[in-house]
Amino acid sequence: MGSIEAEAAGEFDDIIVGAGTAGCLLANRLSADPSRRVLLLEAGGNDRYIWFHIPVGYLFLIGNPRADWLFKTAPVAGLNGRSLLYPRGKVLGGCSAINGMIYMRGQSTDYDGWAQLGLSGWSWDDVLPYFRQHEDFFAGADALHGAGGEWRVEPPRVQWEILDRFRDAAEQCGIPKVEDFNRGSNEGSAYFQVNQKKGLRWSAARGFLDPVRSRPNLTILTGAEAERILFDGQRASGLAFRQDGQRRIARARRSVVLAAGAVASPKLLMLSGIGRGEALRGFGLDVVADRPGVGQNLQDHLQIRPIYKVRNVRTLNADYANLLKRAWMGVEFALFRTGPMTMAPSQLGVFTRSDARYAMPNLQFHVQPLSLDKFGEGLHPFPAFTASVCNLRPTSRGEIRLASADPFEAPVIDPNYLATDEDRQVAADSLRLVRRIVASEALRAFEPEEYRPGPDIRSEADLIRAAGDLGTTIFHPVGTARMGRRDDPQAVVDERLAVIGVEGLRVIDASVMPTITSGNTNSPTLMIAEKGAAMLMADTR
Repeated sequence: MGSIEAEAAGEFDDIIVGAGTAGCLLANRLSADPSRRVLLLEAGGNDRYIWFHIPVGYLFLIGNPRADWLFKTAPVAGLNGRSLLYPRGKVLGGCSAINGMIYMRGQSTDYDGWAQLGLSGWSWDDVLPYFRQHEDFFAGADALHGAGGEWRVEPPRVQWEILDRFRDAAEQCGIPKVEDFNRGSNEGSAYFQVNQKKGLRWSAARGFLDPVRSRPNLTILTGAEAERILFDGQRASGLAFRQDGQRRIARARRSVVLAAGAVASPKLLMLSGIGRGEALRGFGLDVVADRPGVGQNLQDHLQIRPIYKVRNVRTLNADYANLLKRAWMGVEFALFRTGPMTMAPSQLGVFTRSDARYAMPNLQFHVQPLSLDKFGEGLHPFPAFTASVCNLRPTSRGEIRLASADPFEAPVIDPNYLATDEDRQVAADSLRLVRRIVASEALRAFEPEEYRPGPDIRSEADLIRAAGDLGTTIFHPVGTARMGRRDDPQAVVDERLAVIGVEGLRVIDASVMPTITSGNTNSPTLMIAEKGAAMLMADTR
C-alpha cells in the first residue's frame, strides 16, 4: 500500500472478490457453515433499480454505467479493425443481472473433453449433480433436472409466429424439433428456457444472496474495488481494496477466492504478481508466481447477425412502433407478467452443424422477432427478424493483459476473433446455412428479404468479410485463468481450482474453463461455483 495508511476491514475466514454469478453462490454456500466468517466484495452497486428485474430491462442496462463496466475491446483484425463494446455486469448478481437469462448447460462432450485433458472430476457425469443441486426446474425433478433449488428455470411467456415458422424451416433443412436443450445433447430447435420467476428476471443475487443476507457471519460490501491480493510469502493472506475513496485491508485466515469473471480475475492476479514474470516486471510489479497462462486462452462466442425483412407477419419492430400496442405491452406485463416485456433478448434456439464432419453441433442460433443495428439503439422501422448464429467452439484465442499497474484502469481486452482458417470457414458456412433455412417453404409466405449482409455477398472472401462486419460478442468470455494439470506450464489453477504456485488462493468463475462450453455460459459458471465451493470447504476444514 506504499506510504498511504489503509483502514483495517477486519479478519475473515474467506474473502470472495466479486458478487457476480459465481460469487453470490459461493457466499451462500461458504456462509452456510456458521463457523466461517465470509466477506463478499462487489465493486459495483446494489440491484435496487427496476430494470434489473423486468426481463426486457437489458435494453436499458447494457451500456448503462450503473450496470455495466463499459469495457471496449482492442481493434480486432478479424472484425476488419473494429472495436466492440464488451458488457460486463457492475452490480450485485454481475452478468446474471444484465444478461439474456438463457438457461443452457452445453453438451455432455464439453465436460467429458475437460476430463480427457486430465482434469479428474469434471466429466459430464461428475458435474451433472452440481447442476441439479441448485436447480428449480419448472417441470420438476428427474434424472437430469433438479427441483427446489435456488436457480429457477421456466419456459418463456411469449411466442411468435415468425419464430414458429423459422423452427419449421429448420426442420425442413433436417434440424429436428426438441423440447429441452439441457439433457446432454442440445441438437435441434426449441424455445429457450429462461432464468425467470413469475415473469421477472431471476439473477444470482436474487436466488443465492437475498435469502442469506441476514446471516451474522456474512459481510457484503458494495462499491469495493480490489487493488491487489496480499501475501505472506507464497500464501494469500488478504486483500487490499478501495471503498468510498478509502483504502482498506481485509485479512483472510483460510482463503481468498477470485470470482470476478474472465476479465477482472486475471487482471487482479496480474496486479498481485501472478502472471508472466517478464510482463509484470515491465510494469514495476513484484513477481509472486510466474504463471504465463494468466490472461491467455480468452475464448468467446462471436455472433454474426443476419437480418431479414418480412411481410404478412407480426414482429416486435412493428408492435413497438405502434403507440397503442406499446402501451398494451406495459399493461399486459403489469397485469399478467406475460408479453414482450418478459422477453429475453433471444427466444428461439437452434443447434446444428456447419458441416457433417463435426461430431456434435458446432453452431448455435439465437433467433429474434426483431432487428436493430446494435443493442442500445432503436428497432428498425420495418418488420424483420434476426437469425444470429455463432461458432460454439472457436479455435481462435485472445488475451486479457494489463494496460498499466493502475488497478483502476481497464485492462486490454483482445478477443482475436476469426484469427484461424477454421473459424473463418465456419463463419462463411454458417451464413450459407442461414440462407438455406430462410429459403425453405415454411417461410415463403412472409417473403423474407435479406437486409444484412445482403444478397450480393456470395463469394467466400465476401462472406468472411461480412462476418467481420456483422460479428459481435454474445457476452461469453471464458478461459483466462484456465484449469489444467499442475505440470502444465500454461495452467493457472488445478482441478480443485487452486492457483498453482501459491497457497490459500482460488479462482472460481468462468475464467477457469479450459475450453468454452457449447452454449450460453452463465449456468455452467454456476455449476463451477457449486463444485468449487464444495471443494474449497472440503480442503479448508
